[in-house]
Amino acid sequence: MKTIRAVAGALVAGAALAFASAGYAQTAPQPAAKGEYRPEVGQPGKDVVWVPTPLELVERMLDMAKVTSQDVVFDLGSGDGRIAIAAAKRGAKTKGVEYNPDMVELSRANAKKAGMSEKVEFVRGDIFETDFSSATVVTMYLLPQLNLRLRPTLLNMKPGTRIVSHAFTMDDWEADQIAAVEGRDAYLWIVPAKVNGNWRLTHKSGSGEEVIDLEILQKYQRFAGQAKRGSSSAPIADGKLDGEQITFAFTGADGVKREFSGRVRGDRIDGFTKLQTGTNVPFVATRTK
Repeated sequence: MKTIRAVAGALVAGAALAFASAGYAQTAPQPAAKGEYRPEVGQPGKDVVWVPTPLELVERMLDMAKVTSQDVVFDLGSGDGRIAIAAAKRGAKTKGVEYNPDMVELSRANAKKAGMSEKVEFVRGDIFETDFSSATVVTMYLLPQLNLRLRPTLLNMKPGTRIVSHAFTMDDWEADQIAAVEGRDAYLWIVPAKVNGNWRLTHKSGSGEEVIDLEILQKYQRFAGQAKRGSSSAPIADGKLDGEQITFAFTGADGVKREFSGRVRGDRIDGFTKLQTGTNVPFVATRTK
């Protein structure tokens, strides 16, 4: 079963248990074999109490992240391993990180029962001290304050990394997708490329070359700013990042709307400019500051 991160305190713990009770009844485990560890909903952990994620929601979360055999999945606070095992069944290279050593052993046993022992690894560790930078997908069921502690690390991951959270958000980092299963929400974020700063964009215009200086002000996957052509400038509109993919537009002093779409690769963006005439011309932008 999946771990829900909850701070200590009777009020928070009580609320978390109430929130989980219906889902737990739907996925109640079979009686434990003699000597087998069987966790209890609401049992305390290092920072949290433990509550399961329903299996239908597990699958929906993995669908949102579009997990395939090409992915590396880290499940933070992996509980009994159900999300990690489900991801492994899709062919992904998967690792579950769990602080409770009994839960780690239970996860390994569950992986063996599912025939996934060779496909998934479970380790005992603190999620805040674990290096999961190799992940292409991160899954978690944490409270908002724990999400916020992880947020700087998540935002520094490779652009395009998908992050899926059961129930809880990232404060003002808006989710790229929200889904609900039987009244429970799941949130997806795609780590955006870093484009904040100044760029110089060039593309063909008529028989010559047009130079546009961009001043970008980025907030997560959205951005605004100014586009300058010679002595005139115009506000950047519809600035959006989807991992490495970037789109934006502006209307110059000449009244021509220019729409841009491309791919960010570090300090360079390659893409196409769409003019009002419908013509697409290639552009290159490089970071200047």
